[in-house]
Amino acid sequence: MKIAVIGCGALGSYYGALLCRSGEECHFCLRTDYEHVKAHGVEILSPKGCFHIQPHCHENPVTIGLCDLVLIGLKTTANPILETWLPPLIGPDTRVLTLQNGLGNEEALTSIVDPTRILGGLCFVCLNRVQPGVIRHMDHGLVVMGSWEPSKATGLEQIFESFQKAGIPCRLTSNLKQAHWEKLMWNIPFNGLGVAAGLGHTAFACDRSKLPTLHATGCMDAQALINHPDWLQRVGVLMEEIRRTANALGYAIEPGLSEQLIEKTRSMGPYHASTLIDFDRGDSIELHSLFELPLQRAREVEVATPLLERLVVILQELQRRQEKGSLSSLSSARIKGT
Repeated sequence: MKIAVIGCGALGSYYGALLCRSGEECHFCLRTDYEHVKAHGVEILSPKGCFHIQPHCHENPVTIGLCDLVLIGLKTTANPILETWLPPLIGPDTRVLTLQNGLGNEEALTSIVDPTRILGGLCFVCLNRVQPGVIRHMDHGLVVMGSWEPSKATGLEQIFESFQKAGIPCRLTSNLKQAHWEKLMWNIPFNGLGVAAGLGHTAFACDRSKLPTLHATGCMDAQALINHPDWLQRVGVLMEEIRRTANALGYAIEPGLSEQLIEKTRSMGPYHASTLIDFDRGDSIELHSLFELPLQRAREVEVATPLLERLVVILQELQRRQEKGSLSSLSSARIKGT
C-alpha cells in the first residue's frame, strides 16, 4: 500500500517504520524534524530489535498525493490541521486510520472523510521520542483495530493483514467504541494522575512525604503510581468510575479488566505516559479528548465520578497555570467541593 503518516512523533514514527520495513510505501508528513529525518531517516530502539528506515519525507501533504491508507498519529491538540492536510491524500478508496487517544477523534473525521472509510486503532504500547528521528520502544505494541461504521465499512481486513505482516500485534474489534472505553481505563489514571500527583496532591489527601521526586514539575511515572499505596488506590477508583460509565453507556466491561491493566503496567517500568511528557515540555495536554469528554459522557448518563471530576478540575487549572508560566502547588481550597 501507499501510506501517508500524519503526526510523526513517537507513535506515528514507530508504526510507520514497522510498515515501511515490511515493504509498504510509506510517506512521512513532518511538521518538525523534516530536515533530520530526510537526511538520516528514522531509528527505532527496541528490545525486540533495533532497526533503521528511510521513509519518503514531506513537509506538505500535497506532494504526497492520493494514498491507500492515511495513518494519523497526531496529538489530538493538533487535530485542526486535518481539515487542510487530509483532502490532498484522500481518493475514492482511501482508508483513514486514527491511532489517537481519547474520545471524539473518529467523529471529528466524519466531516472530512466518508464515515465508512474511517478506522480507529487503540495502541497499547510504551514509546518515547528521545531525539529527532529516534524512537525508543520499551514494551508492548498491540493495536486493537476496528471500523467506525462496521456494518458498512470495507478494507479493514487488508489493513489488518498489512499490520500483521509488519510484525505489529493486532486484534480486530467489532465494537470500536467499547475498545475506546477499555483503553480510557488505563489512560485516564496513568496520564491524569501522573501529572496531577505532584502538584495536586492536596486534592487527593495523599501523604506528600512519601512521594518520590521524579520530575521538575512533580509528575509521577506509571511505576511510581502503582508502587505508592495511596496513588494505586486512586488508580483503582478511577478505573472503576470509567468502567461504570462505560457500562451505563451500554459497553459491557468486566470488573477484572482493572487488575489486568495494573499487572500489565508493572512490566513497563518507569514509563512516562504521553501527557507527562507533554506537561514536562510545557506543551498543551490532551485535556479535552482524554478527560473532559469522558467526564461529559458520565454526566450524560448520570454516573457519579467524583474522583474524575476532581482530576479534571486540577488538570484544567494546571493547564491554565502552565500557559501563564505560573506553576505552583494547588491549594485544597481552590478545588474544595469539586
